Amino acid sequence: MLTGCRALDLTDEKGFLCGKILADLGVDVIKVERPTGDPSRRIGPFWHDIAEPEKSLYWWAYNSNKRGITLNLEVSDGKEIFKELVSTADFVIESFPPGYIEKLGIGYSTLSSVKGGIILTSITPFGLAGPYKNYKASDIVVMGMAGMLYLTGERESPPVNISIPQACLHAGADAAVGTMIAYYHRERTGEGQHVDISMQQSTALFLANTIPFWELYGTITRRAGVFRTGMSTDAVQRQVWRCKDGYVFFALLGGLAGARTGQRLTEWIEAEGMDSGYLQSVDWANFDMGNVTQEVIDQISRPIEEFFLSHTKRELLEGAVKRQVSACQLSSIQDLLDDATLKARNLWVEIEHPELGISVSYPREFVKSSEKALLTRFRAPLIGEHNKEIYSEIGLSRQDLVLLKQAGIV
Repeated sequence: MLTGCRALDLTDEKGFLCGKILADLGVDVIKVERPTGDPSRRIGPFWHDIAEPEKSLYWWAYNSNKRGITLNLEVSDGKEIFKELVSTADFVIESFPPGYIEKLGIGYSTLSSVKGGIILTSITPFGLAGPYKNYKASDIVVMGMAGMLYLTGERESPPVNISIPQACLHAGADAAVGTMIAYYHRERTGEGQHVDISMQQSTALFLANTIPFWELYGTITRRAGVFRTGMSTDAVQRQVWRCKDGYVFFALLGGLAGARTGQRLTEWIEAEGMDSGYLQSVDWANFDMGNVTQEVIDQISRPIEEFFLSHTKRELLEGAVKRQVSACQLSSIQDLLDDATLKARNLWVEIEHPELGISVSYPREFVKSSEKALLTRFRAPLIGEHNKEIYSEIGLSRQDLVLLKQAGIV
């Protein structure tokens, strides 16, 4: 979709996903690393548990479809070379602390003078302005400051973070959207823009039903582990259920959708000769989840729990699809790799890693389009892998690169 555009990606893990999305859209994304390699290459897990910079699976996942060069932006020659590269680019993405690139002399005003219409996207923990702009933050700090940790964990226990870092992914996706809005504006007006992304704001906007529960019911959603809260009453309802070989997700709802699911699940339980218990007496057509009592929830849950425990997650998924019950299995990575539906949709593609003599399974595309194929085409770059071909575009010879490398510039 965006073949012919170029982006210079100066980000660390806070912005990797932005560049990855642009690269999948067809942008020639050039990952710019320090001469010794990006520190994020040390983030695991690693291929065969070999903790080396070129074997980080984290690096592979978020930097595929990008080319890579090395450049020291903190020396004058490096900054001049960077400006030369900017003259060939449409976008610059960065995730340095606020004010850092201005101190280097490559802030937005400077870049605009080098390339009219350039779009600069900045990703920081708390944005480029405001009282928190200079605060430092790890992913878990942003998750806490955004309110997410207030919702995660068991009811009476401390908060827990979500598996792998998430705030950077919310921010990276928002940064890609913001960059595309700025690009659309430039196509219409010729004007570039500086896009300002706050990881905190991006994460806060992902609090899902927490905000509408307050708007609709005046209730504050609190952490409840595998249970759902936020109804008008203090009742909690289980959403994650154990089955024979793992877990499934199932949530009771009110309204027409809830009535259909509740009725169909009751019929499914009875069709298999199991006791549906209290479910038989529920008036599903008028079931009011917003005002249900804990006693009723507990009585409804008992036969459902027994039914789920008597099946595997695959059996429950297939039965739910057949009967149009809103339930799904909680999948491991192996489950996803083995999933027949994903295979039928041709989700996985084998990408060669010639330096290791292997091919690795990657998701083929993040969205299917009838217009253009948004494919994962090649693996993440090695350190300085494309120095020669990219620097030759701005007139640097092989000998120039040798001298620049000896000087610690590339």
